[in-house]
Amino acid sequence: MVDIDLQKIREDFPILNQKVYNKPLVYFDNGATTQKPRAVIEKINEIHSLTNSSTHRGVHYLSGLMTEEYEASREKIRAFINAKDKSEIIYTSGTTASINLLAFSFGEKYISEGDEIIISEMEHHSNIVPWQLLCERKKASIKVTPFDENGDLLIDEYKNLFTEKTRIVSIAHTSNTLGTVNPIKEIIDIAHSHNVPVLLDGAQAIQHEKIDVQELDVDFYVFSAHKIYGPTGIGILYGKQKWLEEMPPWQGGGNMVKNVSFNKTTYNNLPYKFEAGTPNYVGAVGLTKALEYIENIGIENIRTYENKLLHYSTQELKKIEGLRIFGNSKNKISVQIFNIDSVHPYDTAMILDKLGIAVRTGSHCAQPVMDHFGIDSTIRASMVFYNSFEEIDMLVEGIKKAQLMLQ
Repeated sequence: MVDIDLQKIREDFPILNQKVYNKPLVYFDNGATTQKPRAVIEKINEIHSLTNSSTHRGVHYLSGLMTEEYEASREKIRAFINAKDKSEIIYTSGTTASINLLAFSFGEKYISEGDEIIISEMEHHSNIVPWQLLCERKKASIKVTPFDENGDLLIDEYKNLFTEKTRIVSIAHTSNTLGTVNPIKEIIDIAHSHNVPVLLDGAQAIQHEKIDVQELDVDFYVFSAHKIYGPTGIGILYGKQKWLEEMPPWQGGGNMVKNVSFNKTTYNNLPYKFEAGTPNYVGAVGLTKALEYIENIGIENIRTYENKLLHYSTQELKKIEGLRIFGNSKNKISVQIFNIDSVHPYDTAMILDKLGIAVRTGSHCAQPVMDHFGIDSTIRASMVFYNSFEEIDMLVEGIKKAQLMLQ
């Protein structure tokens, strides 16, 4: 374990070294998307400048080179999450696409009328709506695991949701609002005791802690590159081979086929069966550079430093009169959602913006969480390893200034 070299790290992220409204940029919207280190930016530029060519489709030099890098990226991702085989790594356009793929393909194969799907009350909309669409098609139903006032799932109630009709559990590894890190190993073990597979939405977890899908014994795990310092437009669906082999394709096109005729089409092997069309090879290779960057710093070092940011921000925010933090789990990432008495979140956020501080407002695509607390929206400050304690102080002072102006 080593200390984070914050100054060096911040120099690696060009976007952080600028001013907004003549104020130093304080970027606390990392839950929405993270900024990109120079290594990722330079690799993307290099591809477009020197090696750009479609993969798996040409015998010429550039195509071969790009195909090599693309498949090496798949192996890198496999190793990063310790999947058993790289055929279990499916490229998608992001977490949302990965969940939609699974809801459609798994749903077509395994969900029938009267079947049940378990999710949780803290899910992002992308882990609610695809299952609702499936249930509408198949006449199935959703069961919801509630959470308590601290933002912790009620595991006893989760246990009681299982019946002989339960077909899959789909739950956030980490909440994008409350910051809660759910007891995923327990969740998986309970589901497996009923022979039910589990999907974990890792969009808000992959950048904060080490993921080992074999140790977890999780059936499916999904995440987006842009949440872990990589490019937009690329995501991952990990699935155990036994499930992926049985599931039908969800999109048709080039590369996902072996042979096409007007009478019959046969499908490609894994992982290509689920990768129709020209792949986002630039995004895949960019993601590799992001993962290498994370590994060079050390995910445990990142987690330790971010826990310090969480502790300090909690301590300082709680000193502000009239401020309420939602989500107080003992197992939480460095995310704070809060409101201020008699002040609308949007108004506060607009003042913070003029001070150079970027935060998120709204329901954060998790309206059931807002409904739980009887509110419409909150402010969210999501912090990562390139943020500083001084920036938290600036946030606190900005909130106080907003209070003076708006109350």
